[in-house]
Amino acid sequence: MAISKVWISLLLTLHADNFDDAIAKHPFILVEFYAPWCGHCKSLAPEYEKAAQLLSKHDPAIVLAKVDANDEKNKPLAGKYEVQGFPTLKIFRNGGKNIQEYKGPREAEGIVEYLKKQVGPASKEIKAPEDATYLEDGKIHIVGVFTEFSGTEFTNFLELAEKLRSDYDFGHTVHANHLPRGDAAVERPLVRLFKPFDELVVDSKDFDVSALEKFIDASSTPKVVTFDKNPDNHPYLLKYFQSNAPKAMLFLNFSTGPFESFKSAYYGAVEEFSGKDVKFLIGDIEASQGAFQYFGLKEDQAPLILIQDSDSKKFLKEQVEAGQIVAWLKDYFDGKLTPFRKSEPIPEANNEPVKVVVADNIHDVVFKSGKNVLIEFYAPWCGHCKKLAPILDEAAATLQSEEDVVIAKIDATANDVPGEFDVQGYPTLYFVTPSGKKVSYEGGRTADEIVDYIKKNKETAGQAAAAATEKAAEPAATEPLKDEL
Repeated sequence: MAISKVWISLLLTLHADNFDDAIAKHPFILVEFYAPWCGHCKSLAPEYEKAAQLLSKHDPAIVLAKVDANDEKNKPLAGKYEVQGFPTLKIFRNGGKNIQEYKGPREAEGIVEYLKKQVGPASKEIKAPEDATYLEDGKIHIVGVFTEFSGTEFTNFLELAEKLRSDYDFGHTVHANHLPRGDAAVERPLVRLFKPFDELVVDSKDFDVSALEKFIDASSTPKVVTFDKNPDNHPYLLKYFQSNAPKAMLFLNFSTGPFESFKSAYYGAVEEFSGKDVKFLIGDIEASQGAFQYFGLKEDQAPLILIQDSDSKKFLKEQVEAGQIVAWLKDYFDGKLTPFRKSEPIPEANNEPVKVVVADNIHDVVFKSGKNVLIEFYAPWCGHCKKLAPILDEAAATLQSEEDVVIAKIDATANDVPGEFDVQGYPTLYFVTPSGKKVSYEGGRTADEIVDYIKKNKETAGQAAAAATEKAAEPAATEPLKDEL
């Protein structure tokens, strides 16, 4: 009689009751925060399980675990570890003393190879020229050059390597001449960053950990990030759009028109304003459709230059000419430009169960209506949004008799998103009460679950009045004390 094989999962299932013990027990553990309804989580599941099997006998141990962050009892864990979407994967080291975002592949073999590199030393010694050949592979690498592997500078370098190891490869040596373009007479210690753009090598001799981190952040992105179809540029694009710094973006057609004259003028402007706190990008219209959808731009506006400042205010120059770029940027830095707010017209009729909101009335509907509002930020092209639409319709129809409840939606590609909301993807949902309490909705995606959530979390008129009275009685806010280290 044939004996069937029994599949034993080596993937740990964590929850609020055993999470801390597991993190303390395992020196290195990768944790996936997921939601059962999440399509991306379902796609990752078999790859993640396979990776756990492949890594089960690795020495040192590499443990993979998962947490259902949609479970009510686990939501405090998701909040504690700043889980903003699903799936979110985080690496916990040394009992949770060091926590990093997982930034590797999402298929089994890629997960395995990435994690194997993460459990070794954060920085590898370069003992001979052949150990340094990887520094010319077209990626960013950081190497510390020392007189000896001891002292404050070396300790700080290793601390930084441990902190940023998921982002960069680190190496260290006492032989500067082993490095590409190395010089045996270089003044040590120093940190040398190798990169495949702009100046190919940059050095720093400031070994303060914070200063080194700023040096790497500033040096590891091109002066002008290129948005095209070249996959080598994708890591820089991700870093560019994840930055909170003001962003200047020039969009035009790379293959037709006077591209070279625009490029020359734009790069000249970048040099002229190099001391300003702004990051620059040049994008090909054909490759930048996602950005056009996100910002609500249209191809017939190009060539165009757009600035989004750190407060998400936008400044736009349509049909810009190459010779106008410097003057327009100067007007921005001099504070002479007026920001624009992108908004669809306020609907004349709004009789459907889910109310349509636009940028020009979102504050009136969400914050000033005196109602409990569940609002969805969506994109018309988003598949998950299309799937959610009939569910929100059903939930809104169920709650139509609740006069203090509104379910609303706003096209975030056609309307500016107010600064009160953090919208990093679609759909994003927030629940706002009459007293102004604002919570990112991470609950279930069925109509019943949405209705139950609203009923459990909504404020009555009395509760809202009490909250408003309590808020009015609070003393004026003062500047918090800062603990200078």
